Amino acid sequence: MVGSTIASPSASLRLARVLLVDDDPASRQAIQWVLQAGGYEVDTAASAAEAIRLMDQGEYELILTDLKMESPEAGWRVLAHARIAPYKPATAFIRTYREPEGEEEQPEEEHPAAVAAEDVPKLLDAVAELISRRARRQLARTLAGRRKRRG
Repeated sequence: MVGSTIASPSASLRLARVLLVDDDPASRQAIQWVLQAGGYEVDTAASAAEAIRLMDQGEYELILTDLKMESPEAGWRVLAHARIAPYKPATAFIRTYREPEGEEEQPEEEHPAAVAAEDVPKLLDAVAELISRRARRQLARTLAGRRKRRG
């Protein structure tokens, strides 16, 4: 057809937004590159305060944060703030380090989702799964709300 425009499917799709929080510039840049190459829109923050400001200004499908930043509780502050965000992002901490020999780490079940940064395919799979789970939760909440209004 002459004169008609058909948008490609990708033109109408919005990229999933990820907020990546890590105080180490090299780790932050490498993970940002991997996520962008995987098709995600990525904002970055170098501190808990910066991450909280960005969460308050925008909406993210996923918040990925390092736990060990400027203070031992910085990453936990980021995760706590994400949990009260009205848009209910998925959350995970990103592991960019290995524990020193003999140092005990909290059991995995005490953490939110843990994502290892050094394995790129697993990182991208984990991010996709976290965002997918969030979408399913959002859909379930929407459908439950519609049923309540009808019922």
